[in-house]
Amino acid sequence: MALRAVRQLVSRGKTNLAKINDITNPTSTEKRERLVILGTGWGSYSVLKTIDKNKFDVIVVSPRNHFLFTPLLCSTTVGTLEFRSVIEPVRNTIFRQPDHFHLSFATKLDIENKKIHCESVLKSELKYTIDFDKLVIGVGALSNTFNVPGVQEHSFFLKEVADARRIRNRILKNFELSVQPGIEDSEANRLLHTVIVGGGPTGVEFGAELYDFVEQDISRLYKQKKHHVNVTLVESNQILASFDESLRKYAEKKIKERDRFQLVKSIVTEVKEDCVTLSNGETIPCGMVVWSGGIAPRQFVRDLDLKKNKQGQVMTDKYLHVLGDDSKSVFAIGDCADVQDMPLPCTAQVAEREGRYLAKMLNHGKEFAEPFKFQSMGMLAYIGKYQALTDVKQIKMQGFTSWIVWRSAYLTRLGSWRLRMQVPIDWLKH
Repeated sequence: MALRAVRQLVSRGKTNLAKINDITNPTSTEKRERLVILGTGWGSYSVLKTIDKNKFDVIVVSPRNHFLFTPLLCSTTVGTLEFRSVIEPVRNTIFRQPDHFHLSFATKLDIENKKIHCESVLKSELKYTIDFDKLVIGVGALSNTFNVPGVQEHSFFLKEVADARRIRNRILKNFELSVQPGIEDSEANRLLHTVIVGGGPTGVEFGAELYDFVEQDISRLYKQKKHHVNVTLVESNQILASFDESLRKYAEKKIKERDRFQLVKSIVTEVKEDCVTLSNGETIPCGMVVWSGGIAPRQFVRDLDLKKNKQGQVMTDKYLHVLGDDSKSVFAIGDCADVQDMPLPCTAQVAEREGRYLAKMLNHGKEFAEPFKFQSMGMLAYIGKYQALTDVKQIKMQGFTSWIVWRSAYLTRLGSWRLRMQVPIDWLKH
């Protein structure tokens, strides 16, 4: 019995090894279609992980060589999590050849000739084209500045690890500068005043992490400056608009109860190096502005000669084919796309589900004829002080119990076992 079990294990090992060898063997003569994936965000990464690489030669083009677990990005700005704990290198998915991943920008699409034009991130003068049989456009989106003067020059965005690193550096710089000789109290108050523009999940969760940082770390490391810290959250409508009304009111109540943390219902009309101006003419001196006010299309998407909606997103049918492509070989998913007659929120959950659906459809080919459908799994948001919101179907929770659910849910959704071990270690250390 034992010998038979060992033989079965060896046999399985040989089978798995054969599959890996088939993926990485560049001399295989089997005819495979070339699938080019643009981007390494939620949608594109979901396609990459789910696609059958025995059926496709998968080429990825992206200016970012890792997948970012965005729901926990805010935690990295204040050191609750380390940057390495929220990223997964794309090459860990195993490419058939090393040059099947391109650290490059997609600059132009030639649908008629099935070519994508690229420009290297590492060497801007290096430009080239890639042929494709199937193309997945999943380039995501930029933060929307709404053409407000000064936003691009003086604000911090929170979409990439580099953004979080810049925010962390600015926080530390402002605190260190505030305690140096010659800095007056008025200037220290300005340096330690952070303005957050946008009351969506990103704005609220960053504010929550910053509040925890002040309560737990600043009170210990910069005791004399704790009472100089102020945070202003500016939102033109209502915070966490996509959540249930009772949860929104709970979050608003908890935020208003905090010392030196205020909610302002207004519109920012200008951002300067040392202040922001509101629509009523009021000026708020500050040392940092974090902007999280919606999304806008990337230049590559703007330049595409395809049908788009009012927000500039590429329109697709219910099978995620881009409209206007008669060959049905180009797909668009995630924040850069919108499904015709099925408007969906720009969330990681939607993008991941679209990526999984698309990979399944490509794996099965013509046998697969089911249109894309989306049913939300619910929403979670951290509001600080070990309290969170849970809005999942009929379940509405808030407080400490919801915080446990929030952490548990995100822990199970991390992309690899490395991250699932690393994140709890960071939490435990914190």
